[in-house]
Amino acid sequence: MFGAFRPTAAVGGGLLWKVPWRLSATRKANVRDRLKKVDAVIEAVRASGVQCTALTNALALPKEHEMDPKDKYTVFSPHHRGYRKGIHKVPKWTRITQRTNPRGF
Repeated sequence: MFGAFRPTAAVGGGLLWKVPWRLSATRKANVRDRLKKVDAVIEAVRASGVQCTALTNALALPKEHEMDPKDKYTVFSPHHRGYRKGIHKVPKWTRITQRTNPRGF
């Protein structure tokens, strides 16, 4: 316990950046705002008259107001209990779309 090799607070603390197990109300609001901004960009590109495969795929995705809260804040994961995990536990979750899940989830 005492001596040259006693554990320090930094060693005993674990990871420096800890991921909370659920999203706070503020982070949920930020998710909704981010989804609405993406919807606005997709709508602006559609209104400009541009035709491309990426736009067609983006128009097939559900809009923020059409999504269930379960789909906004969680994603399918075959390795987790209940087959769902929080969206904030996905790497680069603010940069990739997670609007669709496998059928039945």
